[in-house]
Order: sequence, then structure tokens, then C-alpha cells
Amino acid sequence: MKKYLLFLLPLILLFASCSQPKLSEVKLNGMAQGTYYAITYYDAAGRNFQPQIDSFFVEFDKSASVYLPESIISRFNNNDSTIMADEAFTAVFNKASEVSEITGGAFDITTMPLTNAWGFGFTDPGKLDRNTVDSLLPLVGYKNIALADGKLIKSNPAITIDFNAIAQGYSADLIGKMLQKEGIENYLIDVGGEVLARGGKPDGSSWRVGIEKPSSDPTARDIDAVVLLKNKALASSGNYRRFFMKDGIRYSHTIDPKTGYPVTHSLLSVSVLAEDCMTADAYATAFMVMGLEKSKEFLSLHPELDAHFIFSNERGENEVWSTEGLRRITETR
Repeated sequence: MKKYLLFLLPLILLFASCSQPKLSEVKLNGMAQGTYYAITYYDAAGRNFQPQIDSFFVEFDKSASVYLPESIISRFNNNDSTIMADEAFTAVFNKASEVSEITGGAFDITTMPLTNAWGFGFTDPGKLDRNTVDSLLPLVGYKNIALADGKLIKSNPAITIDFNAIAQGYSADLIGKMLQKEGIENYLIDVGGEVLARGGKPDGSSWRVGIEKPSSDPTARDIDAVVLLKNKALASSGNYRRFFMKDGIRYSHTIDPKTGYPVTHSLLSVSVLAEDCMTADAYATAFMVMGLEKSKEFLSLHPELDAHFIFSNERGENEVWSTEGLRRITETR
């Protein structure tokens, strides 16, 4: 009997390998949310889901984009009492509140008045002084807002919110869920640098995702490290592209909610590894506010997160610090 079993085993393995369909690689690229998206997935039928994905972004912006006057978030900002939060708005708001609480307010979606005043929103920078900043600070603070029965409750009608530091990550998560419903198990979704990976390549290898080397040159795309990503999300935030110079001072686009001023520490960029992209996106922004040392302390208490930091030392040279979990899956250049 054992002899027959030995003959049967190769036949069973051969049949199993022949019965598995060959996966076709599908690559999709486009523009959405003021940035690019790039999606790669493997599908036996080679289906093209670009029309569905483009339609998704249009609908998502109707909820979360401050650049659409009729979006839910814009109508809340304009104190429209007739508008109700939808499922996407509610999910982003709840995650933002959670991260704000855990980080002690380092992450805050109510900094929009300051973002505009500093020239990183809809307006040009005015002649900001301490008095102007102080006049705007009462409008900033995650505890001054709440979501109840689908309505945004504000302590002051002048408070406005912005999902820019978290919504792109959530859109990547939602596209992932869309693909999974279609039976796609291996995919890489990149929405403006916020990346979600599930499964891997047909040969069993991980997805390779580059972490950009900080540079003030908008055309530069040098890679600092490559992360071998599988069933994780990686989101990055940086201060080296969006800034302006005034009176010899460099002002970055990351606003500290407590001071009302752009952050001035030496941290240039941070990439966060998490289970989902919305979480990674939010913490990447929070760590840019907290700076390197406070972020290290935070990460020591939150092993569910990993991060890669690029910062400038006293000599003006770039240095890197990563958590052990991220170092294990990173190839340095």
C-alpha cells in the first residue's frame, strides 16, 4: 500500500499545480485628491477596475475634500445645519479623534485656520505675528469638536476641520476592501505616497516600497531605503518640500497645534508602518509634530507601530533612526 501512495503523491501534486490559474499582473495609474495613485494587483482574469476606482475617488471627495464646496466636510465647515455625516466621514473623524487623544493633541484636524494663515491652505500668508496666532489658537483643539447623531458639534462656529493628514490613507484602505470583494488577494495601493500592501507577488516575494530621501528639489526622487512590505501599510510625512522662507526663517507646512507655529525641530521625514493605511497616515503626521525624541518615547509604549525617521544632525547632515520591527524588513541604500 505504501508503494502505491508514493506513486500517487507526485500525481496529486502535479494536478494541484496544474489546476491553479495563472495570475495576470494589472497596473493602474491616475490622478485623484490632488495627487497620483498607482495600483498593482494580480488577477487570474486580468480584470481592469480603473473605472470603479476613479468613480470611488469622485464619491470619496464628496465626503472628505475641503476643495469641493459641496462636500460634507466643506458644508460642516460652513455650518450647514442640513448636512449629515456619511460612513466615510464618520470613520475618518473617529480615527482622527482616537489618534488625537492618544498623542495628546499632536494630531489635530482643527488646525485649518492656522494652516490657511501660514499660507498652506487657501490663502496667501499674511503678516503673521504673535497676536494674530494667539487670536486663532482658540479655534484649534480636537476637544472643541464632536460628532453626534451625524452632526458635527463645534464649541465655536468659526472652527474648521481638514482631513488632509488622514483621508488619503483611508482611501487606500477602502480601495483595498473593494479589490478584496472582487477576490483580489495580492495588491499594492499607493495614493500619493500612502501605501497599502496585501499578499505578495506570485513568486512569494514581498512588495518593494521605497522611502524617499529628503530633498528640497521637487524633481529629485532618490531612495533612502526600500521596505519589503507584506500585509501592512506604510505612510510618510515630510517637511522638506512644502515650506516658505520669510525673513530668513524656514517655515514648514506642519503646524504644531499647541503653539500655532510651524514645527522647527530637525526631523525631515517619517514613515510609519501599521496594520492599516489610515492609522499609518495619521501617526506619520503626529510624529512630525512631536519630533524624534518624543516619537521614540511614544513608540516604546506602542509596539503595534513601527517607524523610520530621517533627521538633520548638528552638522546639517542627514541621519536615520528606525524601530527594530521596521529595520528587519528594510534594505538600506
